[in-house]
Parts: sequence; structure tokens; C-alpha cells
Amino acid sequence: MAQSQEAAAGGTAPAAIHTELLERRYGRHVALHGLSLVVPRGSVFGFLGPNGAGKTTAVKLLLGLVRPTGGEGMVLGLPLGEPAARRRIGYLPELFRYQEWLSGREVLEAHAALAGMERGRRRAAAEEALATVGLSGEGLRRVGAYSKGMQQRLGLAVALLGDPELVVLDEPTSALDPVGRHDVRTIIQNLRAKGTTVFLNSHLLTEIEAVCDEVAVLDHGRVIAQGGLGSLLQAKGVDVEVEGVSQEEIGRLGGTWSAPRNASFPELAEGDVPELVARLVALGGRIHGVTRRRASLEQRFLDWLEVR
Repeated sequence: MAQSQEAAAGGTAPAAIHTELLERRYGRHVALHGLSLVVPRGSVFGFLGPNGAGKTTAVKLLLGLVRPTGGEGMVLGLPLGEPAARRRIGYLPELFRYQEWLSGREVLEAHAALAGMERGRRRAAAEEALATVGLSGEGLRRVGAYSKGMQQRLGLAVALLGDPELVVLDEPTSALDPVGRHDVRTIIQNLRAKGTTVFLNSHLLTEIEAVCDEVAVLDHGRVIAQGGLGSLLQAKGVDVEVEGVSQEEIGRLGGTWSAPRNASFPELAEGDVPELVARLVALGGRIHGVTRRRASLEQRFLDWLEVR
């Protein structure tokens, strides 16, 4: 792909994930149609969509678990499914199950062996992963004695074994209580801080909004919205907390009173805020605060689905 070739020529690392018009068909059914993504290295990337949108198919393609029927893609600078890339990826599936008679540490050591980790490193890597997900001291307990939340943490520990460059998380907080969700957010933020790329698939939009740098929204196998979270959630207009200006004067400036001392200017562009403030001050107004409007991810998500 051109992006990877340019990166190699320039000596810079290619994107963690780069796909162009990626497609997967099952007979006449198109599970994924024309997926084009660029996921920067070191970012937390949210992958959203309603049930049946094609997210699971996309993840399987990225991991090399199924082959595309059209388009192309690169993961960590290598073609989809390349074993050398897969060894550098950590994966937490939405649905997983470990043998109940094994201890948590034995599960981790078994996965370390499957990943080709040297025997002498496996015990320490397992203990480090357990500590990262908050299961220190629980490694000798049988998986069958773990609560659902503890099993979810164990799955996350498996994904983090060996310090992968890319971590793909499919609904990582689905079985966790608020404390557990907070812990996972902290883990994700720590991964980003050390340069690990996180590809996060979740239906919990508040979780996505809390940790992601960029998002892509998938529906009916197609991307319907994609970009930086800040720009996607930015809404037009500002609210100004002001005193000393009449309702009529606010109206002539294109605003309305939304509450005592709070004037709303729904059509105001961000670049026009300084001029508005200057005009309010010239009218004798006292400005206590200016707030740029921001939509929630849930609001934007519903808007995107309505215009598909």
C-alpha cells in the first residue's frame, strides 16, 4: 500500500492499521463493504456501530482470522494475516472461556507458550499481567472460582501479555462494575502513554468518549462517520454568562436568554466569539464565562444513524 511504502522510504513508522476499501462477502451477503481506516500509532481508536453493522467481521479481518474478498489492508506495516504482525497484537474477544480447572496464572503461562515466549520469561510475564489488571494475589486461584468480573480482567491480562504493540479490545468493560470500568480506562490511558495502539470496540459510548482520540462509526458494513473525537463532537454555537445587557440587545446579536445571565448564540461560529464578546462589553455587559457547545457521543451516534 502507498502509505506503508512512503513510511518505509521516509523512515517513519506506518500507521498501526491502514485499510483501503476492505470487503468481506459471504455468498450474496456483504458483511463489510469498502472499509477504509487509518489508525495512528499510539492512539486509542474507538470502533462503533449498532449490532450487525460489521464490526466483528472487521476485527476478524484485521486479526487475519478471515480473508478479505476485496480491498487490502496493513497492520503494523505488514499485510493482513501476516504471522509476524499477529505476534505483536494482543486481543480480547467479546466472548471467551478458559478451562475452569486451570489457575489464572496457568492460563496466562499457556498463552505465553502459544505466543512463543521463552520459558524463562513466562512466569514473570504472567505475574506482571495479573498485576496490571488488578489480580495480584489471585493467580493461583482456579478460573472456576473467579467472578465474572475477575474473568473479564483475566481476559484483558491475556491480551496484554508480552507488551504488544497493538491491543484489540472487544467490549472490555461489559462484565465490570463502575470501579472495574474505571480501572480499565486507566489501563488504556497507560497503554497510550507508553505508545501502544488500542483499537477499542464497545457499545458503551461513555467509555469511548472518555478514552478515545479518534472514532469510526460503522453501519450496514460501511463507515458513516470518522475522525478526531474533538472535531466530531464539536457543536456550533456558544453560551455566554453575561450581565448588564438587555434581552433586546441580545436578540439583535442573534442570541436568546436560556436562563438568568445565560445567553445562547446557537448559530455563532467559533471564530466569531471574540467579536461577540467585544460587542457585549461595548454595550456595558459584564462577561462571566463563555462556553463552546459540545454534543455528547450518544447524541452524535444517533444523528449519524438517522442520516445513513
